[in-house]
Amino acid sequence: MDFAPSERAQELCALARTFLDAEVLPHEHSLRNLGFDAMAEQLAATREKARQTGLWSPHMPESLGGAGLTLMEQAQLSEVLGEAIAGHYVFNFQAPDVGNMELLHSHGSAEQQARWLTPLVAGDIRSCFLMTEPDRAGSNPVWMDTTAVREGDEWVIRGHKWFATAADGAAFGICMAVTDPDNPNPYARASMIIVPTDAEGYDLVRNVSVMGHSGSGWASHGEVILDDVRVPAANLIGAPGSGFKLAQARLGPGRIHHASRWIGVCNRALKLMCQRAATRELSPGRPLGTKQAVQQWIAESRAEIEAARLMVLQAAWKIEGHGRFREDVSLIKFFVAGVMQRVLDRAIQAHGALGMSDDTPLAFWYAHERASRIYDGPDEVHKAVVARQVLKRFGMDTKGIGRS
Repeated sequence: MDFAPSERAQELCALARTFLDAEVLPHEHSLRNLGFDAMAEQLAATREKARQTGLWSPHMPESLGGAGLTLMEQAQLSEVLGEAIAGHYVFNFQAPDVGNMELLHSHGSAEQQARWLTPLVAGDIRSCFLMTEPDRAGSNPVWMDTTAVREGDEWVIRGHKWFATAADGAAFGICMAVTDPDNPNPYARASMIIVPTDAEGYDLVRNVSVMGHSGSGWASHGEVILDDVRVPAANLIGAPGSGFKLAQARLGPGRIHHASRWIGVCNRALKLMCQRAATRELSPGRPLGTKQAVQQWIAESRAEIEAARLMVLQAAWKIEGHGRFREDVSLIKFFVAGVMQRVLDRAIQAHGALGMSDDTPLAFWYAHERASRIYDGPDEVHKAVVARQVLKRFGMDTKGIGRS
């Protein structure tokens, strides 16, 4: 296996880095301190420029207006874009839209693709994903309260969702709801249904405050009430009861996107830490970098980032058809998230009081990316998945591991 970036990938990553330096990073301080709504006009103008680079919607095929990158190329590009808070957003490569686009492209009907996928790829609308519920453990995705009952040519949806990223301003959400509660197979009880956000009974209650920041627009996490929301039966994605299966299919590439973005965050944090170590003087002529502890932080961060990158690229390589990958996507989920948290913590420590302020992106990432060890399955669930796979190879009965 050769994980070296292709000539095309090198050119695309260089193009993206140049664009970020010129068009995105100069506005990042304002975005952190003023918020998404205040910067919406500036972001829209930047997105229009990004559209002209040939890197727009890099995960989608060229026939739909995307760049048609392979998953490996997406991972390499995502790492570059991850160095800027809005890097993915300006190229229409942001969660949850990426996963929703991939889901509609793979499993949506022609009607669904025309109405929802085409404008989503074009960046004309945004979307959200309605799965997590406040009264049900997110670590158990087959246990939820939200229901969808078929009445004639409509689904009637009742439920309570929250932490729906980017629900504020989304044109539609893809909702996980129980459609067959009596099915003996718990993995076949739920379905995915497209819900327009302007439907009667759809109520965005609030943007949930995360460590003191409620956010707005794409940079928010909404709480949503679905009070007898009626949508056409044709809004069902795939077959009835296939919600869990579709969610799992959505998560494989999604974890590549997330983990490679986290590596980008690590790269930026390490750069800031090194700049601080080289220029901040403890006393005249004694920069912070002369301290052995700081040198160890830098070395440990560099080693962990390199290991994380190789792990992500190997997972992407396997997903693209080179082997079984279930264990790999769980490995990168908890390992890379942990690396990011440690690198950010070291960078903040190196910056001292400055690291706690909003004058650098470190505090923003430390607050918002702590969730990386929770969403898409908490660390503990993924570690149990890996442990089961490893112990099976030693002949152990692993049915009960991680399920108590």
